[in-house]
Amino acid sequence: MTGFRKACTLAAAALLSLTLLAGTALAEKVNLTFYFPVSVGGPITKIVEGMTEQFMKEHPDIQVTPVYAGIYRETLTKALTALRGGEPPHVAVLLSTDMYTLIDEDAVVAYDDILKPEEMGFTKAYFPGFMRNSQTGGKTWGIPFQRSTIVMYWNKEAFKAAGLDPEKGPANWNELVEMGKKLTVRDASGKVTQWGVAIPSTGYAYWMFQALAIQNGVELMNAEGTKTYFDAPKAVEALQFLVDLAYKHEVSPKGTIDWATTPRDFFERKSAIMWTTTGNLTNVRTNAPFPFGVGMLPASARPGSPTGGGNFYIFKKATPAERKAAVTFVQWMTSADRAAQWGIDTGYVAVRPDARETPAMKDYVAKFPVAAVARDQLAHAVPELSTHDNQRVTKALDDAIQAAVTGSKKPADALKDAQKEAERILRRYGK
Repeated sequence: MTGFRKACTLAAAALLSLTLLAGTALAEKVNLTFYFPVSVGGPITKIVEGMTEQFMKEHPDIQVTPVYAGIYRETLTKALTALRGGEPPHVAVLLSTDMYTLIDEDAVVAYDDILKPEEMGFTKAYFPGFMRNSQTGGKTWGIPFQRSTIVMYWNKEAFKAAGLDPEKGPANWNELVEMGKKLTVRDASGKVTQWGVAIPSTGYAYWMFQALAIQNGVELMNAEGTKTYFDAPKAVEALQFLVDLAYKHEVSPKGTIDWATTPRDFFERKSAIMWTTTGNLTNVRTNAPFPFGVGMLPASARPGSPTGGGNFYIFKKATPAERKAAVTFVQWMTSADRAAQWGIDTGYVAVRPDARETPAMKDYVAKFPVAAVARDQLAHAVPELSTHDNQRVTKALDDAIQAAVTGSKKPADALKDAQKEAERILRRYGK
C-alpha cells in the first residue's frame, strides 16, 4: 500500500510539474502585431501572410498577427495613430525614408539597443546601398526587406512595330525622346492610341523625379536629412525634361500620370515604355500580354536611380521579450533563402548579396535574366529622398511636380516654392 501511495505521489508530482511547465510555456509565448503595406500589383498580401504562417510553424513560441495597412503612407499614419493611442504595432514595414520621422516621434528602437554588440554582425549581410538609409547616428534603425530601384519596362511588340530593336531600350535621355516619338501612335483623327513614354507623377512623384535629378547629376538632400536642394539648376533641368516629354516632344500624356494605373495602361498598350518599381516585375511578368524588356533607367550626365521601398522597424513600446521576438522575426524574414524567394515571388530586390547565390535565385535568373537588372542598378543608385518630417517635405515636392506637369507653374517656379517650404519645415532640424 505504501508503495502504491508513493507511486501516486510521484505521478501527481510529475503531472504537476508538466502542468507548470506547460503553463510556463504558454505564459512565455510572445504575441506580435505586424503592420505591412502593399504598393504594387500582384498577390503581395497572400505572400506576406504565407511567410508569416511559415515563421510561426518554425517558431511556435512566437505568434505573429499580420495586418495589411494600405499603401506606405497609410501604414505610417495608422502606425503613428496606434502609437498615440498606446497600442502601436510591435514591428512594421515602413518606408526606409520614414526613418527620421520615426526617430523624431520616439516611435522606434534601434536594433543596437536590443542586441549585444557581438550580435549586430548580421547587419553587414545586406547590400550597403540599402543600409545607407537604414542607419544614422551610428545606429541601425531599419532592416531592409521590401526594397527596390526604379526600372524601365518596354513592350517588345511595340518596338518591333516602330522599327526599333526590341531587345534594346533607350540608354539615354536623347534616345528616350527619339524612340518615344517613333512609339507614339495616332489614329486617323490624330488621337493618340499609344504613348511612347509613361513616367508616373502621382503616388510617388518625388521618387520618379529624384531619378531624373540623379541622372542629371544632382542629389536632392544631404546625408543628415536636414537640407534639400530642390531648386538646384540641375534639378530644374530634370523637371523641365519631364514636362518637355509631354508638351514639347509630345511623347507622353499631358498632365499627371497615375502611379496605380501605369502598369495597367502598359498592359493595355496605352504606353510602350513605363518607369515603375522593380517590385512590379512579377506583376508585369504575369499580366503583360506581350513580350517585354526590362532595363536600367536611361542616363543623362550619369545613370542612376534612387533606392526605394520598406524596412522592418521595431516599435519602442514593445517589452524586452517582444523586442527579441521581433528581431527573430525580422532576421527570419530577411534570411538569404527568404530574401531570394521574396525577390522571385514579387520582383523586389533580394536585399542581401548571398541571396543571389541560393539555388532558387540562380535558377530564376538563369531562366529570367531581367530579374537581375534592378540588383545590378544598385551600383548606380543613391538613397531615396529622406529628411526629417519627410512626409511634409516630400508632399511639397510632389505638389511642385504636379504643378509643373499640369502647366500651372513653370518648373523653376514650382521647385523654388517647394524649396522654400522644405527650408521652413526643416529649419528646426538644421541647428
